[in-house]
Amino acid sequence: MAAYGLYTHIASNKFRSMLLLAELFVLVYVVVYAGALIIEVLNYGGAPADYYLRVALTDVIRTLPYSTGAAALWIVIAYFFHQSIIDAVTGGQDVTRQEQPRLYNLLENLCISRGIPMPKLKIVDSDALNAYATGLNQRQYAVTVTTGLLNSLNDQEIEAVLGHELTHIRNGDVQMMVIAVIIAGVVGFFAELFFRSFTNFGYYGGGYGRGAWSSSSSDSSSSSSDNRKSSGGGAIIVIIIAVALIALAWLLSQMVRLALSRSREFLADAGSVELTKNPDAMISALRKIENRGELPGATSAVMELCLDNPRQGFSDLFATHPSVDARVQALVRFAGGHDPGPLALPAAPAEGPDDQTPPALPKGPWSDATEPAGASPGAPSASWRTSRWCSPGCSTSTRR
Repeated sequence: MAAYGLYTHIASNKFRSMLLLAELFVLVYVVVYAGALIIEVLNYGGAPADYYLRVALTDVIRTLPYSTGAAALWIVIAYFFHQSIIDAVTGGQDVTRQEQPRLYNLLENLCISRGIPMPKLKIVDSDALNAYATGLNQRQYAVTVTTGLLNSLNDQEIEAVLGHELTHIRNGDVQMMVIAVIIAGVVGFFAELFFRSFTNFGYYGGGYGRGAWSSSSSDSSSSSSDNRKSSGGGAIIVIIIAVALIALAWLLSQMVRLALSRSREFLADAGSVELTKNPDAMISALRKIENRGELPGATSAVMELCLDNPRQGFSDLFATHPSVDARVQALVRFAGGHDPGPLALPAAPAEGPDDQTPPALPKGPWSDATEPAGASPGAPSASWRTSRWCSPGCSTSTRR
């Protein structure tokens, strides 16, 4: 676990990324097939179920170039513009060395120490304590941190956070997470589109019933009651199948994100410790970030990219990150760190236009409660200067 850049993990991530891209096309075809079933029922509501299934499959084959092109176009758009989309959601902005010399130097030192190419550096103006890495290739990689994290963590802790995000880049986690967000986004969009169209056509309110049963009624003179029941029942079965397929596609798109094993966070923590040689800094950073990383306005997909995702599913079943306690215990066990327990953030200094009075000097052998307020801290008191240069009985006016 303490190793950095585990080659088996990197190779696995690359392979899984290709599988995720292939799964995107499969899920798109499933959604298109479900949509074709619904459209065929709308066009002709009196046919048996096998007719709808057969004709819908023909429709999918006929529209295959269009659905494939749409999925490929989405991948191209996401490839070039995913960073802009994420920045628009979180408010991330590029910063330079001149704008953030402290943060820039910490990241540059880490990259130089291990020969890692320097990613872009971004800042999110938020009180939340969090950070995330993005990018699909070397030219796109970026590390983003919040201003709240910069103001609350010391240099060693920030360095540990940056090492965590660099490990995500090096291990290939970033590419896989971005691809998963792409898949979940496109399938979720089409699934919601079909569900909205489905309800707008009034299936549950009688729209479908009027279309299907009116067709059956018009043919009642030439068909038996059993045929009418069979035809109407077939259409209902097909509608149920279509809804189930759309729901299944949406569920699988969400499961893709859960397929990003939680072990990636443990490995990134370990990689940070290997980079910085300071497990205690990573532990204290996690303790300070704990339950303080919620980015206002960020979607669940964006939160999954972050160092810590405080959003948890029911019974922790759909949590994308292990708990901070579990991550800290792993660092204590395998990296020899020390857990201070939950930490409170340092209080912000009071600010005000008239708050310019220096703090009072502590009483001691070299200070006096009567010392002027303007005296510099640590300067000898007036009484000490008098006793130092005057003998008993002399006054300050007689000393040279």
